[in-house]
Amino acid sequence: MWHDRPVTYPRILPAGDAALAIEFGDEIDPALNSRVHALDRALSAAPPPGLVETVPTYRSLLVYFDPLITDVPTMGRALLDLAGRGTGAGAAAGRAFRIPVRYGGEMGPDLDSVAERLKLSPEAVIRLHAGCDYPVYMIGFSPGLAYLGGLPPALHLPRRDNPLAAVPRGAVLMAGQQTLFYPVEMPTGFHVLGRTPVRCFDISRPDPFLLRPGDRVRFEPIDDAEYARLDTAAEAGWRPEAA
Repeated sequence: MWHDRPVTYPRILPAGDAALAIEFGDEIDPALNSRVHALDRALSAAPPPGLVETVPTYRSLLVYFDPLITDVPTMGRALLDLAGRGTGAGAAAGRAFRIPVRYGGEMGPDLDSVAERLKLSPEAVIRLHAGCDYPVYMIGFSPGLAYLGGLPPALHLPRRDNPLAAVPRGAVLMAGQQTLFYPVEMPTGFHVLGRTPVRCFDISRPDPFLLRPGDRVRFEPIDDAEYARLDTAAEAGWRPEAA
C-alpha cells in the first residue's frame, strides 16, 4: 500500500496554492530543529525569487511564496537543494536571554506538588529548571509564545489532570519535555512553577516579540522584591538584553 512506503526526508508537502512545507523528520529532536533553522537562515541570506515568508516549527519549515513569480516545482527544487547542502546546520544561531523568575508561592502554585510527584525537593526542582539553556524551537499558539526544549529528564512530568481556566501573563510552566512562559493570560494544562516580569510579547514595541526561533533561554531565580522592581521596569518598557 502507498502508506506503507518508507518516508524519505527531507520531503516537500503542499500547503495550499502559495506555500510549501519542507519536513526533516517526524519527531521533536534538537538535531532536526537545527536543520530547520539552518535552512531558514540560508533562505534569509539568499532568498529564491518569489519567497514571501518562512515559519520555522519543530521539524519543518513552512515557506510562503508568490505564485505570480514562482511555482511549486521551482520553489520545491530550491528548498531541497538548499536543505541538501546542509548550510550552517551546525552553526550557533540566535541570541541568549536570561529570564528572571519568581518560583513558588502564589506565583508558582504547582511547585510543591511537582516536587512531590518527582520525589524532589522544591529547591531541587528550581535548581534543575534554572540550571540549563533552553533552545527556542518555535513560536506558536499565541503571539510571542516560545516553545522551549531541553527540559532536564528529571523534570519530565505529564500534563495536569485538570487544566486551569486561566493563568496570568508571565506564568512559567512545564509539562512533558518542554517549558515555556506565557505572553498573555491563557488557559493551560501545564504545571505552574513561577512567574516572570518579562513581557515576551508587547504590541507597543517596534518589535513586539522578545524571542525568535533559534534563540536560547536560561531562567534565573529572583525574590519578591526583585520581581516587583523588574515588573515596574517592564511596565515602563524594560526588556532583557540579549547576550
